[in-house]
Amino acid sequence: MAVNWGKIGLLAGGALFGSYGVKILSSKTMKSGYTHTTAAVLRMKDEVVKDFTTIKENCEDIATDAREINEERARKEEEKMIQDAKDLLASVEEKSAEEAE
Repeated sequence: MAVNWGKIGLLAGGALFGSYGVKILSSKTMKSGYTHTTAAVLRMKDEVVKDFTTIKENCEDIATDAREINEERARKEEEKMIQDAKDLLASVEEKSAEEAE
């Protein structure tokens, strides 16, 4: 039976790398790196939340202004309809007065 030394070497190398990899990843230097990376991510999150809040406030302002524009437009249309009705009524009364004479 032939022994495949290449596979055994890979297995031993993987076990060795795994053992030292855990030590390397849990070292003080790496923890410091993780801490700085996490701090940067948290700062970025705060900026994103701040930008989102600004965008949300702007959208709310736009929606409020749009509602006011629509209410003003509806009020003017209603006033125009009332004025048109008054004008029509006045012209009908005028014709009735002319016919009565």
